[in-house]
Amino acid sequence: MSNTQHSSSHGKLIAVLIAAALVIILALISAFVWPGWALNGQTQPATQETTTSTESSTPTISATPLPEDATELLKSMPDSVLNFARTAASPSATWGSSSPLEEYTMTYSTGEDALNITLIAAQWSAADNAKTQYDALVGGLSGQELSSGNVKVNGSTVGSYTVKTDASDDTKAVAVWQNDTAVFQASGLKESVLRFYEKFPM
Repeated sequence: MSNTQHSSSHGKLIAVLIAAALVIILALISAFVWPGWALNGQTQPATQETTTSTESSTPTISATPLPEDATELLKSMPDSVLNFARTAASPSATWGSSSPLEEYTMTYSTGEDALNITLIAAQWSAADNAKTQYDALVGGLSGQELSSGNVKVNGSTVGSYTVKTDASDDTKAVAVWQNDTAVFQASGLKESVLRFYEKFPM
């Protein structure tokens, strides 16, 4: 009689274990095969991050018109660069000690002030004078170098460029480049500067 009861109990235990194993297997199939709710939960944040980090290549705001008496240098400044539109332009004298023929300070914006680029552009009568100003500006930058090289037009080297982080704030950067008799300096948030200077047409 006792042997019969032991066999019955043993059989019931095996049946319970088999049922539990089946429940676990079905749960795993549901999570990772069909409908795959566990996998869907893992991939959704990555998709959202990719979407929010995509930058537009066209501006969402209009460029501010230049004054009617704008010089040739000012007229050559683009209305927009990628999604940055020119929102301000005025004569300045930041580099007055080096006697440029003309100098302007401009703002390029996406519509978000935190992403604004401040651009200074000036022109000299000779490339040597522009090179002297370029060297002085680069010599005054003490942040980490992000990029540097030659500016080329139609295969010929017409100047140089240097990009460094802002020494007082490594989330910001300054890009300086010389193109023949003109010198440009773009400053702002590091990500904005890196995108802006690479696509600036001069």
